[in-house]
Amino acid sequence: MPVSGDREPRADREPGPPADPESVARTIVLRQLTMTAKTRSELETTLAKREVPADVAAKVLDRMTEVGLIDDAAYANEWVRQRQQGRGLARRALAQELRRKGVDDDLAADALATVDDDAERAKAFELAVRKARVSRGQPHEKRVRSLAGMLARKGYSSSVAFGVVREVLAAEGDTEELIDLELS
Repeated sequence: MPVSGDREPRADREPGPPADPESVARTIVLRQLTMTAKTRSELETTLAKREVPADVAAKVLDRMTEVGLIDDAAYANEWVRQRQQGRGLARRALAQELRRKGVDDDLAADALATVDDDAERAKAFELAVRKARVSRGQPHEKRVRSLAGMLARKGYSSSVAFGVVREVLAAEGDTEELIDLELS
């Protein structure tokens, strides 16, 4: 048994010849993809942080793309579907998220085209109805700000947000005049 402070050498820390950079890169990428789907850009960033040479990273990522393990178009389509349905994000917010993840603008545009105006407005309405239930009893102006602000944070334009808020409050019987508040 080792004395306090002494450690037994682990097999992966034993000195020896340095590992093949391509093998290391492949292992890193496969581990990342095992956890969850990633964009090529995200994987490039991970490899750079792990100090994998850029040419080796490019070669490994090219091969992974070739065999279909990395597919930014499929990733973007699935991301848009999940985030629009699950979190109710508008196309504008989804576009920002895809951009942050390094998805090519053309691929992002194709994925965002799968969300039509009617589906986006229906999701905004559903979100506003849920939030309106919780805000009953509050002053009208506060409810309007709260509902429109929530929709704005999810990427909806002010015209869609206020239109939906107007409909939701009217459906509840709130007939006060809806004043167009500036979203800031």
